[in-house]
Amino acid sequence: MEAIKAIIIDDESLARDLVRAYLGAYQEIKIVGEYSDGFQGLKAINDLQPDLVFLDVQMPKLTGFEMLELLDKPCNIVFTTAYNEYAIKAFEHNAIDYLLKPFSNERFNDAVSKVKDRISNSVKSEDQIEKIKSHNDSSDELLTRVVVKSRNKIDVLAIDKIKYFEAQDDYVMIYTNEGKYLKQKTMKYFEKHLDSNEFCRIHRTYLVKIDQIAQLQPYEKDHWIVILKSGESLKVSRNGFKELKQQLEI
Repeated sequence: MEAIKAIIIDDESLARDLVRAYLGAYQEIKIVGEYSDGFQGLKAINDLQPDLVFLDVQMPKLTGFEMLELLDKPCNIVFTTAYNEYAIKAFEHNAIDYLLKPFSNERFNDAVSKVKDRISNSVKSEDQIEKIKSHNDSSDELLTRVVVKSRNKIDVLAIDKIKYFEAQDDYVMIYTNEGKYLKQKTMKYFEKHLDSNEFCRIHRTYLVKIDQIAQLQPYEKDHWIVILKSGESLKVSRNGFKELKQQLEI
């Protein structure tokens, strides 16, 4: 077997030290990089294309889950987390392994053994990553930010800075005062993961932040438009009008 290239991504230096120490027993695994934040780690994964990544779930700049959405090429990932709820919800019914901090050498060896078997049997990692992403999409957790990648740039958009979303086939265009950003998600995803007290689906094409609405105006017979504070106008469907009336209490 060729050397297994591994990367460690964790914002805690002691956690990185522990993984490195445990990996010292494996001559067939070569550590090609260690990173303390998701931005550097994501770039390293896309550039170095490692076989194995030890990835922390909760990191301040970019979480492990957000990194999954931005990977150019999937790889074998062993998540490390101090949050048991993540392990229960996201990993137990999926093929990707996880290490619950603080983890023992024995538990670490078990995870590495699973990954080595997967690599030796040429098992693709795409399916495992898609399962994790699918699980996240089906959860009820509300978004506080959206991570978007365009070319070699990563933007982290705070939800309170977003004006509205526009459906574009299998993508959604996100509009802010600073610009617009394309994300490969569905409108149903955002409708489910945004606070219904702050956002309203005014049309099959538009999901708007309520506090960005300046006016609601009639447009032809039985048709309406909203005028945003930025001056942009968006169509409102009949169902959207009913929903918006309830939200605005008019």
